Amino acid sequence: MGGHMRTRATTITAVLLLALTACSSSDDDTSADPKPSAPTTSSTPSSEPSSAPSSGDDPLETAVKEYTEAYFAAEASTAHRMLSERCRKEINPLVYGETLRQAKKDYGSDHPATDVTAEVSGDLARVSYKIEGLPKFDQQAQPWAREDGVWKYDAC
Repeated sequence: MGGHMRTRATTITAVLLLALTACSSSDDDTSADPKPSAPTTSSTPSSEPSSAPSSGDDPLETAVKEYTEAYFAAEASTAHRMLSERCRKEINPLVYGETLRQAKKDYGSDHPATDVTAEVSGDLARVSYKIEGLPKFDQQAQPWAREDGVWKYDAC
């Protein structure tokens, strides 16, 4: 029995570290310094990456903020639905839910995404943003994908 619990604890710890690494671009709290380029909204896909100031109602910026809010609030079903189809296939919803509950327990739920910027090329984007109060989770060039017109987290 003790071996089973140790294996389970090791597995859960590994999954948590993997998930936190997926959410973190750096283990060094001071190394994350996103470069300014803002999300763009374009109804026609472009082969060239584009960047422009965000109007504040940008769908990509909104998706990033909603995903981050759901993540730290441990709203597992909401956050899991915001994953790209590829990531939903790779990430077990039950394990993902445990990861989010642990993040909420460890860090609390009030950590909004701020300073959201992105380079968009068609239906793909690389998004950089800060996590208020948790600089170790600040992101640089995090992959997002537009599926059926909706931006989805694609960093699995």
